[in-house]
Amino acid sequence: MRVLLVEDDPMIGAAIQDALKDASYATDWVKDGQDVLDNLQFQQYDILLLDLGLPGKDGVEVLQHVRGQQNSIPLLIITARDGLEDRIRGLDEGADDYVLKPFAMEELLARMRAVLRRKGGSASPLLTNGIVSLDPVTREATGPIGTPVQLSSREFALLQALLIRPGAILSRSELEDRIYSLGEEVESNAVDFFIHAIRKKLGSEVIKNIRGAGWMVAKSA
Repeated sequence: MRVLLVEDDPMIGAAIQDALKDASYATDWVKDGQDVLDNLQFQQYDILLLDLGLPGKDGVEVLQHVRGQQNSIPLLIITARDGLEDRIRGLDEGADDYVLKPFAMEELLARMRAVLRRKGGSASPLLTNGIVSLDPVTREATGPIGTPVQLSSREFALLQALLIRPGAILSRSELEDRIYSLGEEVESNAVDFFIHAIRKKLGSEVIKNIRGAGWMVAKSA
C-alpha cells in the first residue's frame, strides 16, 4: 500500500516515514503543498496524510484542490491545529479523519486502517476474499489450510494490494508501486520472488498469474 506523507517538519516527517515503513507502507514524503498536487497527478496513492501548516500552498488549500478535482483518496489531516473551528473546517472540506499532534504512531496506524476499511465498504478488520484472509495488524495471513502464517513486510504489502481489489489484475509495475517507496531501488524479479514466497506459505492457488497481464486473487464470492 502506498502512502503520500505531507509534512514540512524534518524530524516529524522522518519519524513518521520510518514508522510507516516498519508497518509495511511504501511511503513518499513531500514537504510543501505544490509537491502534493504534482505527485497526485502522476502517481496513484492509497492514502494521503496531510499536515496543514505547509509552506507555499496551505494544507487547507491542498485539501480543497484535491476534493475539487473529485479525487476520493482517503485523506487524514495530521496537525497541531487543535481549535474546534479548524477541526470542523478540515472535516467539512473533505478530510476523512483529523489527528492531532503529538500522537502515538499506533493511533495513527489504527486510524489509517479504519479509514481504509470505510472507504473499502468493509466493517471487518480483516481483508479477505473468502479464500485467503489478511490481518493488517499482525501481518498474519490464513489460506485454505486454515493455519495463520507470518508474512514479511513486502509479502504483506503485495498480498494486501491484491486483496484490496479482489478480481482485479495488477501489473508488475502496479505491484512494485505498492511495495517500494519513491527512490528505493526495485530489486530484479522482486514481485516474482515475493509471490513465490506467499504461495509457498499459503498454497499455489492463492495468487493467480494472468499471462502477459499480471496477478490477481479471486474475487470474493
